[in-house]
Amino acid sequence: MKLFLKGDRCFKDKCAIERRNYPPGQHGRRRSKLLGYGIQLREKQKVKRIYGLLEQPFRLTFQRAERRKGITGANLLQELERRLDNVVYSLGFAASRAQARQLVRHGHVTVGGRKVTIPSYRVSKGHMIAIKEKSRSNEQIKASVETARARGVPNWLDLSPETFSGTVLELPSREDIKLPISEQLIVELYSK
Repeated sequence: MKLFLKGDRCFKDKCAIERRNYPPGQHGRRRSKLLGYGIQLREKQKVKRIYGLLEQPFRLTFQRAERRKGITGANLLQELERRLDNVVYSLGFAASRAQARQLVRHGHVTVGGRKVTIPSYRVSKGHMIAIKEKSRSNEQIKASVETARARGVPNWLDLSPETFSGTVLELPSREDIKLPISEQLIVELYSK
């Protein structure tokens, strides 16, 4: 499945999924049918790779979502979407989530006027995310903001490209998350 992890490359004809949609090697074209646990595990691995998380942080995020009131699967996706690196990507300041993570780590991003270097920082309603003044001249950030208009910004975020800033209007709901994720399979996997 196309996860759009490589930035612009996934939108072109050179995308590996488009050219060769099977695993590498001699036995790559033969696929065995996945059942039960395998389907659940594949879904969890897919979400982990989309958001760029390892097992332990993903499990902690799931546990935090499980403790909150409401539907656990929707809470999990909301927790993942509220991460600072994901918000920077969604606002269009980076071409991929990995690049957004690096921007945050290197101190190019401010939240409410204060520098934040933790990619897992959870934004809340009303937070203003901006690129630092010195970093606005970076060519990669400029190019990403230009392509962000074409890619679109989620409804729960507001982008002002002139000032390289964005605001969290509200917390994301399940309808706002357009990724092909079946969160119920992840909840079933962790509830075993």
